Amino acid sequence: QISKMFGTVVVGVGIAGLARIRDLMNPMPSSPSEHLKLLGFVSRRSFGNINEAKQISLEDALRNKDIHAAFISTENRSHEETIRMFLEAGKHVLVEYPMALSAKAAHELWEMAEQKGKVLHVEHIELLTEEYKQLKKEVTGKDLVKGTLHFTGHVLDENKSGFPAFSGIARLTWLIDLFGDLTVTSATREKQKDKNYSRMTVHFQTANKKPLTWIEERGPGMRREKKINFCFTSGCLENFPEAPRSSVGLFMQDQNLFAKKLLGQVSKEELAAEKWRILRCLDLAEVIQQYCEEPEKIYS
Repeated sequence: QISKMFGTVVVGVGIAGLARIRDLMNPMPSSPSEHLKLLGFVSRRSFGNINEAKQISLEDALRNKDIHAAFISTENRSHEETIRMFLEAGKHVLVEYPMALSAKAAHELWEMAEQKGKVLHVEHIELLTEEYKQLKKEVTGKDLVKGTLHFTGHVLDENKSGFPAFSGIARLTWLIDLFGDLTVTSATREKQKDKNYSRMTVHFQTANKKPLTWIEERGPGMRREKKINFCFTSGCLENFPEAPRSSVGLFMQDQNLFAKKLLGQVSKEELAAEKWRILRCLDLAEVIQQYCEEPEKIYS
């Protein structure tokens, strides 16, 4: 077991893909990541080599018996198809969130991974940030009265990144992880095409019937930031608690977690809880999209 090595390939070399290549080539000493060996990367653009990593074709990546796992860092729109190809080829998969742009596809892919006995791991670095870990400590054990999470960011190409409930699923993941299961009570979306502006507003209820609001707002020149306002019976939290800087990068933490799964070092309970959370968030993202895309109800 100690010497077990997993050959890996990185598919897609945008910002995340390049971070993946860097981390696979420089694993943390004595971490599970030392069991991963980068055997190449796949891209539609031609690079030749990136550092020591060599470019290979998608066909080679799928066929090569020495490649046991794929890191998928392509645009959101192509995640589903790429995951499917690598699972069919009998490879483990790590994919950046969202794993797919429909709940149905996500459930099918998960089932496929289970049938083939392969690890399907969805990156959720938003849960690994120090900022989030401190927030979770702060919130744990408190009684929510009501809350809002408001995200702003630059414009996304929706043809590539999908509907905002999917491209912004990191925010939904926070809410579910902090407050437990949620039900969508309503969701709307305002778009100003000429201004390239979009604002999605989602209203949830917690299991205890407490209201939570998620706003995902994007437009030209908007700073990437999150604002919170969580009110508890004990008072309101309007700013993020102070958080130390982590010594280990987020992608590296995620890579270690994936390697742990490959090595069978993650408990069944943890895996089941994670599966529930990921699929639940995708189910909710789909419900939100349906609410937003319903034609305006006409009240006569």
